[in-house]
Amino acid sequence: MAETAQSVYDFTVNTIMGLPKSMADYQGKVLLIVNTASKCGFTPQFAGLEELYKKYKDRGLVVLGFPCNQFAEQDPGSNEEILSFCQVNYGVSFPMLDKINVNGKDAHPLFEYIKREAPGALGLTAIKWNFTKFLVAREGKVVKRFAPNSDPASIAPDIEALL
Repeated sequence: MAETAQSVYDFTVNTIMGLPKSMADYQGKVLLIVNTASKCGFTPQFAGLEELYKKYKDRGLVVLGFPCNQFAEQDPGSNEEILSFCQVNYGVSFPMLDKINVNGKDAHPLFEYIKREAPGALGLTAIKWNFTKFLVAREGKVVKRFAPNSDPASIAPDIEALL
């Protein structure tokens, strides 16, 4: 599927409650897709991601958080525990999706696609750590990858250019 996809809209993901969600439901929106973790040094970025979402959602931005436990097991909780943690500690109101793998043979096809469309340093596609961010234009094309240490506020100019 990831090999034949034309855009992020060709994929289906699961909500954090386990229900199928077509990425096509986000057509026409600017997306910021992030692999997240609740027990990571970058976890406070949830606050900055929420600020971006609140600031730009009325203009068409959707932040999508995908919990991932692949990096030092920094998101071991259940989907329900992760959602509660994000809402209680960071006021997260943007959509959180089902916990997934972003690397390896069990990587979610959406992440296989976005990694290939926006490789990292030296052209490597593997995600190196939690809070790697992918910016997607309204047409469903990945336009840029941001490293885990990229502060969400620093992404605002790139978001504004797409809105």
